[in-house]
Amino acid sequence: MTARRGDSRHDVMGWARKAAWWAFALFLAAFAIFESVKYGVPTTGAMLLFFVLPDLARLAGVGPPGVLYHAVHRVWIPLAVLVGYTFGPIVWPPLFTAGLGWLTRIAVERATGRGPSRAGDRPAA
Repeated sequence: MTARRGDSRHDVMGWARKAAWWAFALFLAAFAIFESVKYGVPTTGAMLLFFVLPDLARLAGVGPPGVLYHAVHRVWIPLAVLVGYTFGPIVWPPLFTAGLGWLTRIAVERATGRGPSRAGDRPAA
């Protein structure tokens, strides 16, 4: 048996998912602010620029059905930047805070219920 919209189990899972995204977003924001204070203006600029990246993509005319729209709203790309920076040979703090800012934005969007919808969350036709 699967959970359907309006089912109390589905509501609890949705609430738990949003709470987890909010906790993740707060952690990422605190970490990004810590890194920005530690390394200065270039890291703060990179963090803020990538935090508004989805809005910049929308202003450039990138719409929801497009591949680029979905690329800027996926967790895997900024996560790959953060992991690659952590374990790779590159030492440039603005790159790391850019990934933190981008991932923070995605977490906030997921916590508020915006961003690309998942296949299981779409209403039946």
